[in-house]
Amino acid sequence: MEVSDGDLKHVRKSTTFSTHVLDTSTGSPAPGVRVRLSAAEGPILEGATDGEGRLRFAEPLLPGRYEVMFDLESHFGDRPHLSDRVLVHLRLDDPRHYHVPLLVSPFGFSSYRGS
Repeated sequence: MEVSDGDLKHVRKSTTFSTHVLDTSTGSPAPGVRVRLSAAEGPILEGATDGEGRLRFAEPLLPGRYEVMFDLESHFGDRPHLSDRVLVHLRLDDPRHYHVPLLVSPFGFSSYRGS
């Protein structure tokens, strides 16, 4: 994705969020994973990862505490797996872009703040 100067100015003044879901058991992106980002006070944003396993919410967020829910049930389907959903509690305290990938496998997951 190409980012323009206008996009960079907008990102510096607001809090934004994106994610990337990767299945480490297959070494490939996880397309079609439903993602919900919610805050105690504020709207709920929902979407699904694209063919590359990526999702970016265009809406600016207020700084604060959020919960992101990844619905993995359809991704794993009938394959044996540990979790249908992964919840990650986040502190998005600064006006910046937060990229929070999720690495999944049938029997584990990990998340981190990316760049």
